[in-house]
Parts: sequence; structure tokens; C-alpha cells
Amino acid sequence: MAKAIPVVEAKDLHAGYLPGINILNGCSLTANKGELIGIIGPNGAGKSTLLKAIFGQVNVRSGNILLNGEDITGLKANKLVEKGVAFVPQTNNVFPSLTIEENLEMGVFQNPKAFKERFEFVTSIFPDLATRRAQKAGSLSGGERQMVAMGRALMVDPSVLLLDEPSAGLSPVRQDEAFLRVREVNKAGVTVVMVEQNARRCLQICDRAYVLDQGKDAHTGTGRELLTDPKMIKLYLGDLAEQK
Repeated sequence: MAKAIPVVEAKDLHAGYLPGINILNGCSLTANKGELIGIIGPNGAGKSTLLKAIFGQVNVRSGNILLNGEDITGLKANKLVEKGVAFVPQTNNVFPSLTIEENLEMGVFQNPKAFKERFEFVTSIFPDLATRRAQKAGSLSGGERQMVAMGRALMVDPSVLLLDEPSAGLSPVRQDEAFLRVREVNKAGVTVVMVEQNARRCLQICDRAYVLDQGKDAHTGTGRELLTDPKMIKLYLGDLAEQK
């Protein structure tokens, strides 16, 4: 039986924002169909840079990125969206002057005929988006905006959803809600790659995780393995892993 092709595969990436300065120094990642992958590690390790490299927002100097076996290294964001890559940034991730429904419509601007079908799918995961569809996104809380941003990303029927710190800036209760939403999205069949500072909660819900340090993979394993590895916690996660 042939081995399944990963949905996303990043191989030995060297990438950065400024000429001659790399943030990623040989970073690799694999996400298989239906997996929830966590990316954790200390500040400045290159976690968000890895997502942005996959989404064509950072100059990849060497290495390559494959989507379902196709090389997508260096493609611009609009082309990646067409191919099924969805990205939810940490901030400025909704159109505040538009309603929830209009935000979701922006998710299918390349294929507006798909709106009804995708709207039904997205609101089956996030029912509040249907009941509050006429509300302006600018009036929503941070957690609610995150839900709209994820909903809009899902409108494109992505092969993979890239999430950059979905719990950032939220209260502990809202953080728990954000992680539950991510898990619901994943249970609906969407492959998710998530960068997250709340290491403990991330490891509790992900299938596998990568610990980045100085732009390289320092550790990888299942969420449960990394969650209970004392050496890994002490060296790379510190207080982040102690959060309750």
C-alpha cells in the first residue's frame, strides 16, 4: 500500500525578512491529512515566521514547501489560497466595518457561487455566526473576532488551515473557547497547523507538535509525549508549560 502524501511538508527551510539574516535555520515540518499540528517554543524561535513562510509572506532562501506533493515554495498568498492554503493571522484578522456575513463572503470572493454551501458548513461548526450574521465585526470581542477569522478562512474549503496564536490576548475563559473551536474545526476534517504560546493547552489538543528553538526543530513528538517530557519542559517551555 502506497504511503499517503502529506498535506503540507516543509523541508529544511532557511528564511528571513532581512537580507542575510535568517530566522529559520533548517526548519522542517510535516502535517498529514486530518492532523492537528502544534508549533511551540520560546519567544523569537521562529514559530510565526514558519507559518508566514508556508503562506508566502517570508522570503525562503533554501529548502522547499510541498502542498499535497506539489512544490509551492515562493508562491504569493493569492495563489496559495486558490490551492487551498488558508491563514489566520494573530491580529487584524477581520474587516471591522463589514458584517459577519460580509466577512464570510470575502472568504469566497474567488468563487462566490460556493457561498451557500460553505456558509452552511462553517455555521455548522460556529452556529453563532449564523444567528449574528448581520452584526458588524468591529463590535465583536477578541474571541468572537477570532471565530469570524477562522470561519472566513474555512470558506475556501482549505486543504490546510494555518493559525497564528489563536488564543493571544484572550482571557483564560476565552482562551479555552478558542482551543475548543480549533478542535471542532479539526474534527470536521480540516488539517490544522497552529502556532501557540499557551504550550500546555496546545499540547493537550494537538496530535503532534514541533518545538522550535533558534529557527530549528529542537523536539518533535505527540502532544502527550511532549507534555510529560521534563527535560523538554525545562529547556524550552519554562513557565509556559506550567500554566493551568
